Amino acid sequence: MHWWNRFEQFFKRRGLAVLERIFAREVITPAMVDPAAIRRILVIRQHDYLGDFLLATPVLRALRERFPHAHIGVLVRRYTAGVAAHNQYIDEVLTFEEHGWNWTPHKLWQLWMQLRRGWDLTIVLNTVSHSLTSDILASLSRARYCLGSAERIFPGCSRNFFYNLIAPAGSENRHQTDRNLDIVRYFGIDTSDHSENMALTEQDHGFAAAFLQHHGVSHKDRLVTMHLGAGKINNRWPIAQFAALSNLLYQDYAVKILAAWGPQETALGEQYLQALTFTPIILKNVSLRQFAAVLAQTEAYVCNDTGVMHVGAAVGAKLVAIFGPTDPEFWKPKGKQIVALRGNNNDCAAVTAEHVLQALLHLIFPPLERRKLASPASAQEGTLPVSATLS
Repeated sequence: MHWWNRFEQFFKRRGLAVLERIFAREVITPAMVDPAAIRRILVIRQHDYLGDFLLATPVLRALRERFPHAHIGVLVRRYTAGVAAHNQYIDEVLTFEEHGWNWTPHKLWQLWMQLRRGWDLTIVLNTVSHSLTSDILASLSRARYCLGSAERIFPGCSRNFFYNLIAPAGSENRHQTDRNLDIVRYFGIDTSDHSENMALTEQDHGFAAAFLQHHGVSHKDRLVTMHLGAGKINNRWPIAQFAALSNLLYQDYAVKILAAWGPQETALGEQYLQALTFTPIILKNVSLRQFAAVLAQTEAYVCNDTGVMHVGAAVGAKLVAIFGPTDPEFWKPKGKQIVALRGNNNDCAAVTAEHVLQALLHLIFPPLERRKLASPASAQEGTLPVSATLS
């Protein structure tokens, strides 16, 4: 654990209760705030992972719809800064380095100056975890109003005292997008569009077009991407099933296959390639933005419950995601073009290649063509130990 994380944990246990008595902000209600005075808004989500940030992008859309002329900034970690870049709802991306050794005096000074640029409203999205660092950064912004959730109070404290606008704690049995929106709904901000969002540039699209052209993929081809990995082992669909599905699609449905895996997942890739009866297109050693641009051009995408699942959803890809321990009711990206499959015993291995095939056929083939292509395996959907979540 990095020294700052150790200090943060120690300070949470010993010092915060004292600070609350000295520095707690006076709580106000949204009715006491003049919306016309909100010209600069800072959203802080530096403390969670890639998927958590993308699940929160509807909040940015809601803010832009409510404050179309405001300057909206986001404070994120380095690994999500590229995803936040070029977003049409964001004017400025502030970066917080994850590791202390990446900080330089220049970076510290730059962040300090960005935080002191006269923010009117700071919002801390603390739905997954509650970061003391995020709360301190919110305080350093000197925003007149600081909005956060009443949830996840630090030990020894009576409330989340860094905030003066405190959204009531909601049920944890809600979709993560709704839990994020609940915080700003308290302030009268909402949106009807709950889709995740990642904006791609002409350069990103140009890379994807050149890559696919180089590998002989035309607009007439059906191309399905397989992403094999996941950070949590229990979230990984067996490689044998990925390979079986790929072989079925290639041999029986004339679908071209593009395979991808992370830099630490080379062994998964090798195992997958050995189980194939053909040679797929391989996408590796590219940036996250380049990967997203290629996904946006594929017919469909099969992946595990992991951060790149949300990347696919954020660029509008049709996808089938295999879930294990995590409940898709709360974590699957919203949208009818996104299907989540989960074994009834919460085991990824309970999902079969045939069931994923059935879901893919519904996504990429029109109904009439789908009936012509129906196979005995795809007709057995109801007998498989799998639950499907469609929206």
